[in-house]
Amino acid sequence: MPPYPTRLEGRLDSQLSRGLWLVKWLLAIPHFVVLLFLWVGFAFSWLISLFAIVFTGRYPRGLFDFNVGVMRWTWRVSFYTYSALGTDRYPPFSLQDDPDYPATLRVEYPESLSRGRALVKWWLLAIPHYLIVGVFTGGSNGIGLVGVLVLIAAVGLLFTGAYPRSIFDLAMGLNRWCYRVVSYPALMTDEYPPFRLDQGPEEPATAGPAITPTPTAPAPA
Repeated sequence: MPPYPTRLEGRLDSQLSRGLWLVKWLLAIPHFVVLLFLWVGFAFSWLISLFAIVFTGRYPRGLFDFNVGVMRWTWRVSFYTYSALGTDRYPPFSLQDDPDYPATLRVEYPESLSRGRALVKWWLLAIPHYLIVGVFTGGSNGIGLVGVLVLIAAVGLLFTGAYPRSIFDLAMGLNRWCYRVVSYPALMTDEYPPFRLDQGPEEPATAGPAITPTPTAPAPA
């Protein structure tokens, strides 16, 4: 079975500064400010796309590319900062794909989408994944599993100069799960995110079957 339409990858730098991670929160402030506005735009774009999908069965390509760009920008900043600490290269200020940057995110454009499922997948169908992702990220209540793992790696990096590869691979798997879940309620795909932890820097070449709950909304048009 082909891989999931949302593909997230990250290449760990061979050499990382021992102490730069202590100030990356400060260095990334310009990105955080821009991303705040971009995610506001993402929300408006999502709402317009919801109506477009319900009436036409298609995701407007311009809005799709913008929303993917916001996710891509977010992933690059997250990879640089405290979702991975995988690189010391400063992220570019761009919505466009940058294959030379060590963190990449791509989402396959859907030619058609279910009209009926668009009404329920962003809240009802995605609830099981929301609960899991809340554990990974900590939600609004504090540090999650990803943060704990990256903190352990950061302390190891500070004292030994080495990033434990097993922790990086696990953190990548958790981030990959999260971004797959983001793309599903963002209406970018009808394929339900798999309950599967694909660890490592790269997406698997093939994927197992995804678990898809039965919609309770009206049948797709």
